[in-house]
Amino acid sequence: MSKLLKKAFGGIDLTWPKLILAAVIAGVFTAAMAIIPALHYTSFNAITVTFEVWILFGILIIMNSKSNLDSALKCFVFFLISQPLVYLLQVPFSWQDWGLFGYYKYWFIWTVLCLPMGFIGYYLKKGKWWGYLILLPMILLTAYSYFTYFSDFLFSRPRYILISLFCICAMILYPAAIFENKKIRRVGTAVSAVAIVCVTILCLLNPPVYSTEIMGSGDECAFDDTYSVSLSDDSYGGVEIRYIESIEIFMVHADFRRAGKTILTLEAPNGEKTDYDLSIERDRYEITKR
Repeated sequence: MSKLLKKAFGGIDLTWPKLILAAVIAGVFTAAMAIIPALHYTSFNAITVTFEVWILFGILIIMNSKSNLDSALKCFVFFLISQPLVYLLQVPFSWQDWGLFGYYKYWFIWTVLCLPMGFIGYYLKKGKWWGYLILLPMILLTAYSYFTYFSDFLFSRPRYILISLFCICAMILYPAAIFENKKIRRVGTAVSAVAIVCVTILCLLNPPVYSTEIMGSGDECAFDDTYSVSLSDDSYGGVEIRYIESIEIFMVHADFRRAGKTILTLEAPNGEKTDYDLSIERDRYEITKR
């Protein structure tokens, strides 16, 4: 293991002032990733939503703590400072104003759980086999993030490639960086490698599809099943007109297969065409008449 990794995973003098400064930096950085519109639907926005980067922060704190209690308290304080700061800095930029803090309840529960997790996590430093069992849930959570973001990458490529690679590297790195026992490192790395291969194959065999209704008859023009609808580039997916019985209306149904911008064309039986600019993301779309 390189000197840099040894330093990061156990060689830092993690004083309280350094921890507090790191928490503030993490909170400010995460808030910026959430605030800047250009970073939405990119790898940089992942830190605002899922655990994988925060797991790394937690492990680094644990590995550079001096005792179980020190580890528990420092993990707790780090998240107690960084997480509220993320929401506080977003308030002036959010249409929800202070209501944005409603989302903090979820993260506060995890902040409280940092006390037992930090205490137990300190046993990683013992270098025993059962220490790997403590690490395994963190690797599995990172694997779940990899599943999410590699699927998003397939839909929105090249976006999300950085966070996908981060998850892969983290899963391989943790056993190798934390444990000195060669057998534990080899087995841990092998388990991570198998998980990465399985998740990759699963995503490739089940490419993501965003299914939604994007336009109803009467929204901007009336249409029925005598009309036809198409995309200028069918690599974005397929569209068709369906009658929705529950609301008794014809709608354009879409099965999108990748993100981007294209043109949707609605054609009347007499050949008259109406074009719409269509912008597609993983879980939303925007459509405007040309």
